[in-house]
Amino acid sequence: MVSTPAANYDVKDLGLAEVGQRRIAWAGREMPVLAQIRERFARERPLAGKRLSACLHVTAETGNLALTLQAGGADVVLCASNPLSTQDDVAAALVSAGIPVYAIKGENEHTYYRHISAALDHRPHLTMDDGCDLVAEIHKGRRELIPGVIGGAEETTTGVIRLRAMAAEGALEFPVLAVNEADTKHLFDNRYGTGQSTLDGIIRATNVLLAGKTIVVCGYGWCGRGVASRARGMGAQVVITEVDSIRALEAVMDGFQVMPQLRAAEIGDIFITVTGGVNVIDAAHLAAMKDGAIMCNSGHFNDEINIPALERITTSRSIVRDFVEEFRTTDGRALYLLGDGRLINLAAAEGHPASVMDMSFANQALGAEYMVREAQNLSNQVHVIPREIDREIARLKLLSMGIRIDTLTAEQEAYFNSRKSGT
Repeated sequence: MVSTPAANYDVKDLGLAEVGQRRIAWAGREMPVLAQIRERFARERPLAGKRLSACLHVTAETGNLALTLQAGGADVVLCASNPLSTQDDVAAALVSAGIPVYAIKGENEHTYYRHISAALDHRPHLTMDDGCDLVAEIHKGRRELIPGVIGGAEETTTGVIRLRAMAAEGALEFPVLAVNEADTKHLFDNRYGTGQSTLDGIIRATNVLLAGKTIVVCGYGWCGRGVASRARGMGAQVVITEVDSIRALEAVMDGFQVMPQLRAAEIGDIFITVTGGVNVIDAAHLAAMKDGAIMCNSGHFNDEINIPALERITTSRSIVRDFVEEFRTTDGRALYLLGDGRLINLAAAEGHPASVMDMSFANQALGAEYMVREAQNLSNQVHVIPREIDREIARLKLLSMGIRIDTLTAEQEAYFNSRKSGT
């Protein structure tokens, strides 16, 4: 990394840069696909002349993505997509590498949105979101930027939901790639990354034994599948709650108990929300929970647990461990909320392992290249990463793991492309 600080930034302490550089380098060892892309980007400079504003979790893995985009010629600015997810040493390291960063772990809501505004002051040609905050702010309060934006990319399920709602209303003013919809993202990042890192965050915050506990996983999408399978692997009794009949049936067939949220509230020891919705744990559920119940969230926003409803039944509250707050209720129970209801895997731990983020951020990097090349041919809708990019990332990942697979013979290709069937 170069040692020239960015001209404008807001980070906790530039003195942390050396530690952050080591962490970025360590994560980079587990990100061989992104490393190959960075080497090509440095040669070809496909993003040269493009200003790129990114609103992502400021982690060591994101550091490798930012440096890859910079190597490709992009003028990158980064802000945090969650007030508790920033790794301050990584933020300092990126500033020292010439990338302006606006992110401080634990920043309040005012600072969070001030940082988003600072990232948009960059007047981006490209946006890169994890939760749709940049795109939403451009459309709501910074519409003067719209003519200069050629397109964007969205990292997570929650952001894609917001974007598709905007597109359905005819309100989306530029094309956006749904990186989350790439198979090499959601089948791996959401399932294996969220599954491991969520339990990591819970264990770091509480140090409780998961074996023998009843863990209620609220939602059985790809993130819920990952959390549930890892919790079962740790010896927990896992209960799934769902509103989608197909996903609920799948959970049953996968061997999990499935029941309504209110019934689960009575028996759960640990509750994990992963739906992308609002008030998944609501007042009635809080009233039914037993003394000592622990609640946390691994969905993007801290809306899944109704914290105002929890506060209304609370007589006193106190911090009992880092990222663990005890709420004493009017009937004498103690309920515990982890990480202020924000992403527990990033609030109390380090987020997804670098190996899985390698594929997610490869999609972001190649998606940015694709958007520069093809934006003029794309409508103002949410678009899926092209299948050929998805497959190439999988190929590179397998190659980096020393794994080879077969290819179709000419005869097999002809068979699959023929309307005739075997007899």
